[in-house]
Amino acid sequence: MKPKDRHELREKESKPIVEAFYQWIEACWVNTLPQSLLGKALTYAQNQKKYLLAFLADGRIELSNNRAERSIKPFVIGRKNWLFCNTPGGAKSSAAIYSLIQTAIENGLNPQAYLEYVFKQIQQHSDIGVEKLLPWAEEIPVNCKMLVKKS
Repeated sequence: MKPKDRHELREKESKPIVEAFYQWIEACWVNTLPQSLLGKALTYAQNQKKYLLAFLADGRIELSNNRAERSIKPFVIGRKNWLFCNTPGGAKSSAAIYSLIQTAIENGLNPQAYLEYVFKQIQQHSDIGVEKLLPWAEEIPVNCKMLVKKS
């Protein structure tokens, strides 16, 4: 779904729900002690209002951070393996390569094909600009892109 369409849908369907929720919060303040568990929850919700409402203003904002958490999960799991890097330089190099791979995946690229392309370009053109090698660059060839199944 395009961000513009998502924004319109949120205005139509989500905004009334969020407005009703915050009206309910206002109504609850009358009979709620501030230090009670409900009072703390209401205060928290009120303090986070601008962050919650941000998704209504911009259709590009995702409703959860699940995608970001999924992309770092292998990093967290792999941490134990990195304990065995012999030097800080080796650990730094491993982290840099891992970062390149994850960024390629997040940009819809096949990491192996992408890295092969990047290394060949660096080897053949020592003066190539880094912006032409970034995963989102228009110069990245089609054979580096993963086929994404539409559901």
